[in-house]
Amino acid sequence: MNKIPCVLMRGGTSRGPFFLASDLPADPAVRDATLISALGSGHPLQIDGIGGGNPLTSKVAVVGPGSVPGADVDYLFAQVNVERALVDTAPNCGNMLAAVGPFAIECGLVAVADPLTRLVIHNVNTGKLIEATVETPNRRVTYDGATTIAGVPGTAAPIRLAFLDAAGSKTGKFLPSGRARDVLDGQEVSLIDMAVAAMLADAQSFGKSGGERPAELDADRAFMARLEQVRLLSGKAMGLGDVSGLVVPKPILVSPPEAGGTIRARYFVPHACHTAVAVTGAVCIAAACCTPGTVAHAVADLPGPDASGRRMLQIEHPSGSTPIEIEQDLVTGEIARVSLIRTARRIFEGIVHVRDTAA
Repeated sequence: MNKIPCVLMRGGTSRGPFFLASDLPADPAVRDATLISALGSGHPLQIDGIGGGNPLTSKVAVVGPGSVPGADVDYLFAQVNVERALVDTAPNCGNMLAAVGPFAIECGLVAVADPLTRLVIHNVNTGKLIEATVETPNRRVTYDGATTIAGVPGTAAPIRLAFLDAAGSKTGKFLPSGRARDVLDGQEVSLIDMAVAAMLADAQSFGKSGGERPAELDADRAFMARLEQVRLLSGKAMGLGDVSGLVVPKPILVSPPEAGGTIRARYFVPHACHTAVAVTGAVCIAAACCTPGTVAHAVADLPGPDASGRRMLQIEHPSGSTPIEIEQDLVTGEIARVSLIRTARRIFEGIVHVRDTAA
């Protein structure tokens, strides 16, 4: 067995091991085999590894020094399939992103300040930059605080994430098809690429209210098959080709809000409904809400912007709601910056043992 240092961390509503890039094999294929062994993928419980038997707890962050101008650190996200020995590095994960700042600071990759440390993270998956602000009183990361986020018990220190240029994360275009709406196999959708490539549809067009619990949606096999069918067509329409082996585009059902928010959403990962909403998904939904002609704009209860083009939106989801601030040019409609608050926690640090055949 090979021994690899790692830190298990919760980032937002996700959890997984964090590795220094220098501690993993440089060859992508060998690296992925190492991650599969570490998490125990290929079994529904990931019984032979440290994965949690759920897509939200079968995630990996690989962190190293920044490799592009303006970035303090690089962050490669890997979604490790639970039941199959597969690793997907196509998307970003904004929840795991929340823990990148604390991890990088505590590993000495970033100079720490007092009382806040700001760093710019280069997401290797998408090539985009995100600014993270971490509380570091007395030049030490603190995880304790009074901030709550939906889907996580208790309170913690806030971590502010600002997506600086999130449009075109995988396709290079905010509207990959050039249109706010498309009709694919009779299904009306909006194809949006903002922090994550996604397919948004009105829940009613799939015969749903939009208020179903995740388990109820997952159990409806006919619905899930239809959703996947439209997702595959969306991938081709977005220029991504055959996405049957990828987790993007993400399907998102939207509906009018019911709890005083801006919009209600059911976000899929993509073959199961998220119990909350991904950070990148929230960014994408917020951007769609602020774009006339999209299915999200049609059902949203959208607040007006202030004089500088800022709006505060609330994305309702199965675990509560996620507040998100969006800055938009009032003339061109271009979205310049999207910010939200997450929390993180360091859970344990140590050595993970991986099979010799994986490295």
